Amino acid sequence: MVAPIHLTGQLHVTDEFLQDLSKLSLDVERRPLQIGVDEAGRGPLLGSVHVAAAILPTTWSGLIEMQPLKDTPLSILTDSKQLSEKKRDMLYPIVQQHAVGYVVAEIPAAVIDQVNILQATMLGMRLCTEELLVVVAEHVARATNAVSCPIQAQILFDGNRCPELDCKRLAASKITQSAIDCQAWVKGDARHTSIAAASILAKVSRDQTMYDLDSQYPQYGIAKHKGYPTRAHIEAIESYGVLSEHRRSFAPVRRALENT
Repeated sequence: MVAPIHLTGQLHVTDEFLQDLSKLSLDVERRPLQIGVDEAGRGPLLGSVHVAAAILPTTWSGLIEMQPLKDTPLSILTDSKQLSEKKRDMLYPIVQQHAVGYVVAEIPAAVIDQVNILQATMLGMRLCTEELLVVVAEHVARATNAVSCPIQAQILFDGNRCPELDCKRLAASKITQSAIDCQAWVKGDARHTSIAAASILAKVSRDQTMYDLDSQYPQYGIAKHKGYPTRAHIEAIESYGVLSEHRRSFAPVRRALENT
């Protein structure tokens, strides 16, 4: 790739989680571990697209309408777009604290320009999912002295398509294709708690990068438009030029470069 892709995350595999996992593996219905995946920043002209994958505690995972988060620290969690920025910022550290594990991928503008925004988003979703699956599977295998991976995972992607996972990489951690159920959910961030958690991680982490860019380039008004193609943003590009962080494959930026 032409620019580095950054992955960050944490894992909190507790004894309680391991006990829950053991119970699930013995369950006749084989209820799977749920991993929610969402993105933020597909539409902007500026900056990276952020993708997050998150695992919530077993009892907190499920359909939002079934209220698995009632009386938990994440009781107000839903689609990040339905929450104010203040509430998203409040939830962000709480999701990080209480998630069993999460990974956030930052796919920079240069990669977006190289492979297009759809493929960059799919790449981020694949990397987040694989990284989280591998780390959790290996940790659980060590903790349980299992010869094979005991995890049955349900990967819930927000949107209308799923990325193609690297089966060889997963197999190296003894995760078989049959153990993974990938599902695409349109508006899934308003349906599943794990996708909603991922949406908070992706959205707030991306906003933080926008505020960082705003401090570097205050004349562009980035803190207000977050890189989206507002009139003020287009006028700033016309007045001050295209930044290295702009997505050159996006039409307004491409036209600005052609006119210089």
